[in-house]
Amino acid sequence: MAISLPALPYEKDALSPFISANTLEFHYGKHHKTYVDNLNKLIEGTDLALLSLEEIIKTSAKDAAKTGIFNNAAQVWNHSFYWQCLKKGGGTPLGAIAAKINATWGSHDKFAEELKNAGIGQFGSGWVWLIQDGKDLKIIKTANADTPIAHSQKPLLTIDVWEHAYYLDYQNRRPDYLTAVIKNLINWDFVNANLN
Repeated sequence: MAISLPALPYEKDALSPFISANTLEFHYGKHHKTYVDNLNKLIEGTDLALLSLEEIIKTSAKDAAKTGIFNNAAQVWNHSFYWQCLKKGGGTPLGAIAAKINATWGSHDKFAEELKNAGIGQFGSGWVWLIQDGKDLKIIKTANADTPIAHSQKPLLTIDVWEHAYYLDYQNRRPDYLTAVIKNLINWDFVNANLN
């Protein structure tokens, strides 16, 4: 089964002014699409072509000979998840996730600070995540294409900290991009829906 590029859950200008339509045109329309196209070429005619995207990731993560497949599959999954984590008018968490954040970090502000610092501290390209580990919440970061699902972890939220996620809007100012996303764009309904 071919892996497809999922539609964005909003128009390309919906996240403006924090993430521009120009950034989404390149990030989604070029980068994400290229990962999909590359993955389909790599798995064509193999047993992996019969698997779901998650199964491809878990299978290829264990095989050093399949690094290219893993990198493209994980980037397809990570980006598809990332788009769902964003929405216009995001902000302060509500509901069950708000209670869990307050129980873990003491306040949303402390959580936001630690999430931002993890994103700033990710050397080079990668992702910063809020995951659920059993009943606990944790902030982690992954390098390059790595993804929590390759390690049997439950992702709730991610922010892409590859330069292509922010460079057109923020140039080298990753902290400003992280602040903008955390304060204005997190889709807390989606995060709540991911809670076990």
